[in-house]
Amino acid sequence: MSVGTQTIERTDGVAALLKDARFELMPFESFEDEIGHLPDDATIAITTSPQLGIDTTVERTEQAAELGYEVSPHIAARYVRDRDHLDEIAERLTDAGVTDIFVPGGDREEPAGEFESAHGLLVALDELGHSFEEVGITGYPEGHDFLNAETLSDAMARKSPYATYIVTQLCYDPDTVLEWIDDIRDDGVDLPIEIGIPGVMNYQRLMEISQKVGVGDSIKFLRKTTGILGFVKQLVGSRGVYKPDDLIDGLAPYAADDYYNIRGIHIYTFNQTPDTESWRNDRLD
Repeated sequence: MSVGTQTIERTDGVAALLKDARFELMPFESFEDEIGHLPDDATIAITTSPQLGIDTTVERTEQAAELGYEVSPHIAARYVRDRDHLDEIAERLTDAGVTDIFVPGGDREEPAGEFESAHGLLVALDELGHSFEEVGITGYPEGHDFLNAETLSDAMARKSPYATYIVTQLCYDPDTVLEWIDDIRDDGVDLPIEIGIPGVMNYQRLMEISQKVGVGDSIKFLRKTTGILGFVKQLVGSRGVYKPDDLIDGLAPYAADDYYNIRGIHIYTFNQTPDTESWRNDRLD
């Protein structure tokens, strides 16, 4: 294959990944300001906050839907009290016109009620008769701090029949993501995948967040180029700001590959949308 052909394919892949990106926001006070920096037709994922609880997520979802955005709220299982609470949440989301939800287990140490896992909530949602066009579940390219590989594989097998897509946890290394996709395809999971990537952010803050969400191993990827010297040069050259260019470029050649079935990217903005959206538009241009 010629270099010219590779460049064209990579460019097309970058466009395919970035064009319809999903933006994840936290339901904090800055939410209204952050959402204003996104395209009018953006799809927005709204997290469940340990501090504010899941009802705030539902309120922010109603707010964003009223503004005309496509919204995918996180219905984190361990934050839902019981089936009555789940029924109420589902009815409110349906009334708001929401057709897409994302169901993680949630990072709460002790569940608020009867749901300890995403699978349990998905089963209950089905038994209650609530149906959404799209249902996302979590994928872990680098594993999980508290769950071994066998447990994660079993959980994926049990959740997949209730889901229509997977969103990966944050990861900086495209090779790790692609190898993980190979693994779940070998396990018979063929759901389309949204690749979770970090937005544009200060390196120090990004590394602190990464360690909190359990992706400490992939922080090494930020230092890979030429060891610590290269990492320092990268920091200086970028004025201390991380941009996910290498990650996007590494995934781009696989964007249209039916085997990998990558349907786009899921940007963890951590409510830093202006810089991230500026970077995305620059890459699309």
